[in-house]
Amino acid sequence: MNDPKPPVTTPDGIVHDTPVPSTDSDRRWGSDAIAETLRRLELPYIALNPGASYRGLHDSIVNYLGNKAPQMLLCLHDEHAVHIAQGYAKVTDRMMAAALHSNVGLMHATMPVFDAWCDRVPVMVIGANGPWDAARRRPWIDWIHTCTDQAALVRDFTKWDNQPASVPAAIEALLRASQIAQTAPRGPVYVNLDVSLQEDPIAAMPTMPDMARYRPAEPVRPSDEQVERVARLLSGAKRPVLLCGRVSRSLEAWNTRVAFAEKLNMPVVTSIKLAAAFPTSHRLHVAPPANKLAPSALAAVREADVIVSLDWLDLGGALRQAFGTKPVSAKVVQISCDQHNHRGWSMDYHMLPPVDEHLMCEPDVAVPLLLAACNARSGDAPTRGGFDQTPAPTDEVTLKGVGEALSAELAGVDYCFTRLPLGWHGSYTAFDHPLATIGADGGAGVGAGPGISVGAALALKGSGRVPIALMGDGDFMMGNSALWTAAHYGIPLLVLVCNNRSFFNDERHQEEVAKHRGRPETNRWIGQHIGDPDIDLAAIGRAQGALGIGPVDTVADLRPAIARGLAHVRAGGLCVIDARVRPGYDGE
Repeated sequence: MNDPKPPVTTPDGIVHDTPVPSTDSDRRWGSDAIAETLRRLELPYIALNPGASYRGLHDSIVNYLGNKAPQMLLCLHDEHAVHIAQGYAKVTDRMMAAALHSNVGLMHATMPVFDAWCDRVPVMVIGANGPWDAARRRPWIDWIHTCTDQAALVRDFTKWDNQPASVPAAIEALLRASQIAQTAPRGPVYVNLDVSLQEDPIAAMPTMPDMARYRPAEPVRPSDEQVERVARLLSGAKRPVLLCGRVSRSLEAWNTRVAFAEKLNMPVVTSIKLAAAFPTSHRLHVAPPANKLAPSALAAVREADVIVSLDWLDLGGALRQAFGTKPVSAKVVQISCDQHNHRGWSMDYHMLPPVDEHLMCEPDVAVPLLLAACNARSGDAPTRGGFDQTPAPTDEVTLKGVGEALSAELAGVDYCFTRLPLGWHGSYTAFDHPLATIGADGGAGVGAGPGISVGAALALKGSGRVPIALMGDGDFMMGNSALWTAAHYGIPLLVLVCNNRSFFNDERHQEEVAKHRGRPETNRWIGQHIGDPDIDLAAIGRAQGALGIGPVDTVADLRPAIARGLAHVRAGGLCVIDARVRPGYDGE
């Protein structure tokens, strides 16, 4: 085996594994046409864990495309491949690809596919099957890696799937998949390629279609009449409130939302589960973003006479939290096309809300129209609440202490939080840019943090914005081998593990059950505590090419550790800090 060539760096700063150029040949294979289609779809990267079921496509990307457009990103687990694509899309609003090896790779990756589905993020997932023609299967391995209707494993949480039977059908399938994945509400798609389709020779490269004729449709606009009705509601409202939910990373759209809220002098609520949608330091932002509505946000919703939802995650649940079982007294305006993704298997559509006006479109489309149509409102600024100014304890490290240390070290720094731990309070840091935070993983599974953060950091490379992943130790331990991909490809990222050495959220659940049953609450740690032996998380980072710092277990050492880590990342490196935090959430 030849030794790998020394790596080179692409113009965007990503390390490129450069192949030896292939000799010119007129011979072509099915996978060459598939690879050419991926290139023409302008997919920048394809994250993958290699497998024989798509060895034909692998060869075509390397030896036909030269490992460019898309460039391969080698991952150490199938899950990481899809999570990296998800993180990339969360930053860019653009799709990249992930490849999975036969049924086993897809079974590994069902969780990140579900995350991308719940997160409404487009991912082109390319799968593969053993030879469908049984006469062509190798003994044993091709049989266990071939299955009927492989896509059934993920059909209930993908937007579309297909297993094409010819090269022209494969090209069409990829075009259709790209359209569907990138049409709102967005989501993952799955195209399954038979190994024989990839590896059989073709007489000539097929004529490639004009990709511009197969692009996603323009976003739908609401009718003028409906815009006028909503504008009249808002112009005449005494106490409107704006719930900013799933929106794009566009700075122009962000500024339009701010202007919309300011014109109506309208209190704004955001969610920490979602990416930044409105500046949290703005006078109209009434409460720190949280998993549930904070008291001041609840008050604004209860007192509102018009509630406007910009694709708020679980609008029905928010209204139930505010009004209980009583009728919702306010007029409710829902601006969302998410209903197009509501299916029977998954309940990720949440509680059905009462709605008086439903604009079945993306918020970024409707807000500029409403801004122009509404009359300005005057009135007192809303009461802001929930911003606790009490300093963190000065002895052991707490989540609040991590927030204070970060805020001090990030003064004047453009940052993006690619992950926040459960229990993080929205007041610890400001989210004053559409890329200040990209929100949670969508499906609420553990282990997504590292992969999503690597994908987000890839997208942020060269932007001047520092990617920072704050995650629990359980999340880190389940997904940490994603960091090798960041180290190998030169992707800067700061990973600060808020290590409480426990699956602490479940400790709280066990405490609640024990309390309800009159049993010892002190036993909550059993089956939850991660210790004896203690795990050296910084060493795990170092083993994969990162600068490992820690364990950091005192407040005095925390800021210097963060400062050192930030300097390393801003110089282009990868850093893991093991911060030993006290178990507990804000206010406990």
